[in-house]
Amino acid sequence: MLPILLALAFIAILFIIIVAGQPDKFIVLRSTKISAPPEKIFPHVNDLHNWNAWSPWAKLDSNAKNSFEGAASGTGAAMAWAGNAKVGVGKMTITESKPVESICFRLDFEKPMKATNTAEFTFKNEGGQTVVTWSMSGTNSFGGKIFGLLMNCDKMIGGQFEKGLASLKATVEAAK
Repeated sequence: MLPILLALAFIAILFIIIVAGQPDKFIVLRSTKISAPPEKIFPHVNDLHNWNAWSPWAKLDSNAKNSFEGAASGTGAAMAWAGNAKVGVGKMTITESKPVESICFRLDFEKPMKATNTAEFTFKNEGGQTVVTWSMSGTNSFGGKIFGLLMNCDKMIGGQFEKGLASLKATVEAAK
């Protein structure tokens, strides 16, 4: 019995060491080029009422409930959502909006896991096209570090960013 307990204790200690060794911070970053100037793209992101037209999460749960508060768009605008297990529950608030340059968000997730992260969109004019970059960064809690061992979060979230950017591109380019 003692050798089994010692082996389990060793495995538990090894697991804790491996989890503790995971990065304390993370960043997920994706970019795309859109054939439109930044001023044509910016309102699709800066006005949260426009997000359902291109957001990848809107497609994961068409019955999700959204509510809006604060400013109509730009700094202070906020959108809360409650949806199925793929969408979860949370709120995003625009914390900084620099017209046709960048938009920063505070993301407060309640479900499936509590977390607060930062997201940012940047818009860079490049030869008649705009490079749009979508990023999310934050701190990994102990639970987040365990989740990161089991799931490739960059691939999972980055894949949704890629879908969202492709949809934003299609939405903007179709409006020409």
